[in-house]
Amino acid sequence: MTEVVLHTENLCKNYAGLAANTNVNLQLIKGEIHALIGPNGAGKSTAIAQLSGELSPSSGSVYFNGAEVTDKPVFDRATMGISRSFQVTSVFDEMTVLENLALAVQAHQGHSYFFWAAINKNRKLNQQACELASQFGLEQHQKLLAGALAHGEKRQLEVAMTLAGNPQVLLLDEPMAGIGPGGSKELTQLLDGLRGRYSILLVEHDMDAVFALADRISVLVYGEIIATGTVDEIRNNEKVQQAYLGHSEN
Repeated sequence: MTEVVLHTENLCKNYAGLAANTNVNLQLIKGEIHALIGPNGAGKSTAIAQLSGELSPSSGSVYFNGAEVTDKPVFDRATMGISRSFQVTSVFDEMTVLENLALAVQAHQGHSYFFWAAINKNRKLNQQACELASQFGLEQHQKLLAGALAHGEKRQLEVAMTLAGNPQVLLLDEPMAGIGPGGSKELTQLLDGLRGRYSILLVEHDMDAVFALADRISVLVYGEIIATGTVDEIRNNEKVQQAYLGHSEN
């Protein structure tokens, strides 16, 4: 049997009468990579923000491992095992790669932010940061300031930081944004290496990456999910072709 780790029931979000999400019913199965795609303005980031706890829904519910978490704030959900990355890189440019990773590890452990001391004196913290750097191909850049990284490398660092708390669920909001073809291919390979170890909801416009990674795809149009299925099912869905896949991205 498939195990659902994160799901929504009739999730709705309205802004001054405008419906950003309408009755979104989404299921993330344990160990899968589930892509959420759709045109610009379809409500994808709004949906992922409600899953992470950054936004409260106007109505509907969010469940994690069978327990309702609709009213749980971001920190509580992160502690429970839900981690999120953002469209815009959120690393600290003035810190080194290792310091960014150590800070992320420390934050998930619930410690205060005396990361300078932690980097110098806490071997376990330093080791965990080094392991994350190695896992994401950043071991050669550990002492480099994050601000000096190429954009694709910053995205790799950010995804690595989402793993600092050893979460069950990764909510990745357009990790390929702004990356060239070479960087996108490399990050796709890195994310593919996470398959089965984490349950990943991937919001992404790069359809090559989506088709290469997704076990299942949900298509969001005008705030509503119009189809969910495998890559082949979505590719061959006439409704999806008309609403999204047949149109070029802006």
